[in-house]
Amino acid sequence: MKKLLGFLLMSIMTFNIQAQNESKKDMEETIEFQVDSTAVLNLDSTISNLYAVISGEKGIKRNWEQFKFLFKPDAKLIPSGKDRNDNYLVRYMSPDDYIKSSGKWLVDNGFFEKEIHRKVDTFGNITQVFSSYEAFHSESEDKPFMRGINSIQLFNDGERWWIVNIYWAQESEENPIPEKYLH
Repeated sequence: MKKLLGFLLMSIMTFNIQAQNESKKDMEETIEFQVDSTAVLNLDSTISNLYAVISGEKGIKRNWEQFKFLFKPDAKLIPSGKDRNDNYLVRYMSPDDYIKSSGKWLVDNGFFEKEIHRKVDTFGNITQVFSSYEAFHSESEDKPFMRGINSIQLFNDGERWWIVNIYWAQESEENPIPEKYLH
């Protein structure tokens, strides 16, 4: 009888532990991010949200629905730089292309992009932002592994701000960020 009671108790405990593990696994797989529609009501919050949504510690998933919400349909993300043969080139990506090409890397390595300076020019409902940034693998790091400038074009339709394009270049020894874009 004691053996039977011990066996039943162990079976129940094992079942409960397995159920808890499955439940935790299901929760991790079904995390659904919310879209904050107030994030695009002014220029500052739109830019801040752009930086926040791609940033996170290693292993932390990003809210890609919020990321896509920032962009006008047909918007482009355009990294520029040199290829292996030292030729300058650009690449055109949709927000979905960016997520496919960079999303896993951001989560696997940790990535924080922090704005260090902003220059804004507006005419009517269009705005051009030169946003200087520093990039870190963790928020606890003091020294960035990369710096550059994001050239962000935005459109205000009277209701909200939309990102139309982000065109960027990383700083290099031959192309340092000019002082006027640092302070």
